[in-house]
Amino acid sequence: MEMTPKQIVKYLDDYVIGQDNAKKTIALALRNRYRRMNVEPILREEIMPKNILMIGSTGVGKTEIARRLAKMMGLPFIKVEASKYTEVGFVGRDVESMIRDLVYESINLVTREFEDKIKDKIDDEVNKQIIEKLVPPLPESASESARESFIKTYNKMEEKLLNGDLDDRKIEIEVPKKTHVEIIDSSMPMDMSSMQESLSKMLGGLNKEKIKKEVTIKDAKILLKDVASDSLLDHEAIKIEAVKRSENGGIIFLDEIDKIATGKNNQNQDPSKEGVQRDLLPIVEGSSVHTKFGQIKTDHILFIAAGAFHVSKPSDLLPELQGRFPLRVELENLDEEALYKILTNTKNSLLRQYQALLAVEKVELEFNDEAIRAFAKYSVSANEKTEDIGARRLHTVIEKVIEDISYEADERSGEKVIITKELVEEKLEDIVENEDTARYIL
Repeated sequence: MEMTPKQIVKYLDDYVIGQDNAKKTIALALRNRYRRMNVEPILREEIMPKNILMIGSTGVGKTEIARRLAKMMGLPFIKVEASKYTEVGFVGRDVESMIRDLVYESINLVTREFEDKIKDKIDDEVNKQIIEKLVPPLPESASESARESFIKTYNKMEEKLLNGDLDDRKIEIEVPKKTHVEIIDSSMPMDMSSMQESLSKMLGGLNKEKIKKEVTIKDAKILLKDVASDSLLDHEAIKIEAVKRSENGGIIFLDEIDKIATGKNNQNQDPSKEGVQRDLLPIVEGSSVHTKFGQIKTDHILFIAAGAFHVSKPSDLLPELQGRFPLRVELENLDEEALYKILTNTKNSLLRQYQALLAVEKVELEFNDEAIRAFAKYSVSANEKTEDIGARRLHTVIEKVIEDISYEADERSGEKVIITKELVEEKLEDIVENEDTARYIL
C-alpha cells in the first residue's frame, strides 16, 4: 500500500485506457488509506474513507479500475450488484452479507499469503509423508549396515520424487474422512449460520477417522498438501490479520447503484428499492456486522459505487446516501482512438488473448494495423446505432471476424493467418450498416 498516487495511475494505465480523472481520484483515495494508518491513533479513528461514486456507461472501465487496484494492493475486494439486495423478507439477499463476503475473501487472501511463507515447510512435510510410504522406516533394532542401506535408498527416492520421476506411480495414502460438506452461505441469517457451524463442528468431532485412497504420487502431492497446510498454518493469526485487513483495507465495489435509485417524480416507484438504500446506509456510514470470525466494523471500509445513470440520476438516491459518497467521478464514453488503444496498448489485450488461444492449435494469428483500426471503427458505429456497451463491443466484433478461422483451426495447423482490413469489412460492414441486424448480432 506504499505506492504513490502517480505510481498507482501508471500501473492502471497498463490496463485501462483514458479515464484519467477516475484513476487520479481512486489513487488518492487509496493513498489516503496508507496515510491514515501512519497518523497518531487518536486521530486515525476520526479519519473516514472518502467513498467514491463513478458515473459512466457500461464498458468504459469502472469495474476494471477497481478490480485492478485491489489486485495490485493485495487488498480484500468484492464486487456486488446493488440490485440483488432487497428489504429483508423479500426476495434477495441481506445487505450485511456483503461484509461477510468481504471477510471470507480476506481469509482466503491472507491464507494464501501465509501458505506462501511456509511453502517450503509444507512441501517438505508432503515429500516426507510420500517417501515414508515408498521406503517404510526401519525398526529401532535395525543393524548399522541396514541403516546405511536405508539412508542410501531414502536419498535416492527423494531425488526421484523431487525430479518428478515417480509422478505416475501409485501409492496408498490416508486422508481425513469428510463427514459433511460445509456450505458457506453469507446471505443466511446470522443465528442460522451459527447453528449450521455448530452442527458442522459437532459432526466433525464425531468421526475423526481417516480413509485410505490409492492415488498416483502426482495426485497425492495435492491431497496431502491440503492436510499439511491445515496442520502447519496458524489459523488464529490468519483470522486476526484477515479481520484487521477487512476493516482497514477492504474495498466493496457496489455496481448498478443507479438501479436502486428512486426519484421523487418517478411514477413507478418500487418500495423495495428505497428499502435497499436504507439498508445500505448504516453499512456505508459505519456499523458493526456480526460474522463467524467476530464483529466487523465497517467505518473504514472503502465503498466505490458505480452506475450508468441513464434513466435515473445521482440526486435520485436518498440524500443521506448521497452524502456518504462525497467523491464524484464522471467517466467519458470511449471514442474510436480509445478503442484502438485498448486493443494495442493494454497488457493481455483481446488480440493477444486470441493469438494465444489459436497458438494452442499451432495457428499463428496476426492483425494488420488497419484491421485493428477497423475493429475500433465498427465497434464505435455499432455502439452509436444500438446500445452503447463501450469496450465490451470489441469482444463481439472480433469474435464475429475470426469465428470461421477459430472453427477451422484444427485443419489449419501450422498456417499463418493475417487479419486484414478487407476481411474485417467483409465480415462486418453489412451487419453494422443495417441497424436491425446490428441490434441482434452485434
